Amino acid sequence: MYLFTPEQYAKLIENGQPGNRGKDHYPVVKLFMDNELSLWLITELDPDCPDTAFGLYDWGYGYPELTHHSLWELEKSQNMHCLLYRDRSFVAKYPISVYTYAANEAWAITEDDVLLRQAYETLKL
Repeated sequence: MYLFTPEQYAKLIENGQPGNRGKDHYPVVKLFMDNELSLWLITELDPDCPDTAFGLYDWGYGYPELTHHSLWELEKSQNMHCLLYRDRSFVAKYPISVYTYAANEAWAITEDDVLLRQAYETLKL
């Protein structure tokens, strides 16, 4: 399965370079499971271990988390009833800090523009 386009992959690797780590990147890719619960906004890949992604993860239990995660584990968690997809229409409007703040307020990753604008204003970016 191809999780990223070549352009997205290049941007994720660029964001993961040592000089770019820790920056407030915009999410590059949105992945989701077709169970409509699990969602990931990925900002970077570790260039030394491209299986390790960093981003905002939400397994659908009300505790979104900004952390590293194995892409292999994401793909492995698929089964015949629950598949992993890339949202081809996703375009990030804010840096990951805004999505994280809004997700913590909403108890889930959200793309609700009102919540994201409120988070942006609160963080004063």
